[in-house]
Amino acid sequence: MNICIIINTPAQVHFYKNIIKKLEYKGHNIIILARNYGITANLLDELKINYNKFNLITNSPLMTALSFPLDLFNIYRMLHNKKIDFILGFGMYDVFASKLTHSKSIVFYDSEPKINPFLNLQYKVFMPFVDSFISPSSFRENLGKKHIKINSYKELAYLHPKYYRPNNNIFDLLNISSSEEYIIMRFNNFDALHDVSKKGFSLSEKIELVNELSKYIKIYISFEGRIPAELQEYKLTIPKSRIHDLLFFSKLLITDTQTIATEAAILGTPVIRKNSFVGKGDMGNFIELENKYNLIYNLTNIKDVIKISTKIILDKNIKNIWREKREKLLKDKLDIVDFMVEYIEHHL
Repeated sequence: MNICIIINTPAQVHFYKNIIKKLEYKGHNIIILARNYGITANLLDELKINYNKFNLITNSPLMTALSFPLDLFNIYRMLHNKKIDFILGFGMYDVFASKLTHSKSIVFYDSEPKINPFLNLQYKVFMPFVDSFISPSSFRENLGKKHIKINSYKELAYLHPKYYRPNNNIFDLLNISSSEEYIIMRFNNFDALHDVSKKGFSLSEKIELVNELSKYIKIYISFEGRIPAELQEYKLTIPKSRIHDLLFFSKLLITDTQTIATEAAILGTPVIRKNSFVGKGDMGNFIELENKYNLIYNLTNIKDVIKISTKIILDKNIKNIWREKREKLLKDKLDIVDFMVEYIEHHL
């Protein structure tokens, strides 16, 4: 079969990379179209995945929306003579491109419609045209007969032990001893459509956090967007493709972004997540990771973040405790790569 996969973000690169390998191994022809967004192209290059860019460079949700018709035309132009059977992706582009190319669309998505009005509108636009919509079973909404819930997370497509083996040469890249403890902070730029009206740590909170926790442990910070001068010395400089090794060996992740929180939890690293998604309307996967598996803390107050972070940093046995929690999660969840490949081949 001829299968096109449309990739927008680095997280989607990771989600699809093993699915791509397995589909190619089974003899399918895979065409990758990637958005020129952030580090997506850089990560594809690092992983040596062949792709073509389909969009203009855009720097805001508004510009992304305005450029949609032209981007869709570019996708159609690249695919219209290739007899595509399926188009896979995370929403708008793949669904409408499938209609233009007379192919089937399979969407996997774990961001829930009601987290903000823009994302809710996006769902209302593409759901009538999608052929299959797949989400984790923790997804709190039911989107109808096309909606398939599976007992897994997208992050298991690349972080399940079947696909991921930690490499401790990350300590060489960091230029520290393998016995030296460190934590990671990851701060979002909040420039995606599903982030509109949302926020994470303020600059003053970031500075307060670093000032307090640097008393106890080494800190590395990964930023999206502008790097504050006050925090420049903590900037992470390793290759983007090595972030999961960094997470695996870290004592703690503190973040205001989404995917990396689940990634760290799945790897058995304690997670503190603080942003304005947290609360009654939060997404089901984060509620499940906190309440069922006790792998993350979803917080709204900087003082709580500092208090719990300090407690984790000072606990000598914390990683062993979290590894046991991780094993429980892994036993519960299915292999999403096998599911996706089997579904593509046999269910449509």
